[in-house]
Amino acid sequence: MKKTILVVDDDPDSRNALCAILEALDYTVISYSSGAETLANLSGKSIDLAMLDVMMPEMNGYELLEQIRKLDEFANLQVFMVTARDTDDDMLKGYSQGADYYIPKPYTAKQIKFGLDQFFARNEQ
Repeated sequence: MKKTILVVDDDPDSRNALCAILEALDYTVISYSSGAETLANLSGKSIDLAMLDVMMPEMNGYELLEQIRKLDEFANLQVFMVTARDTDDDMLKGYSQGADYYIPKPYTAKQIKFGLDQFFARNEQ
């Protein structure tokens, strides 16, 4: 069954590039440009994984992750942080906030594919 991935990134070029990679890998993609837009439209959606940018205005990716996890239907949603914030401290903050994986920008389609393949293979066992 085809997996659905939520992509949230305020930068349209970054969001569109990631969505294009995911669609080429045969994932269904739902995308939004902000945390507020995401939270307003998330209810009732079937999502297998979220990929959140960290640096967004008004509500950053960590705050969005916290809000998503407060929703009963998404309390256990798997979340990748996808961001240019790539220091050890940034990555550790992402993991301490509940992220399941961290992908630093810039990334390649091969890196995205590898991360998703590994992640879904581990979680389907």
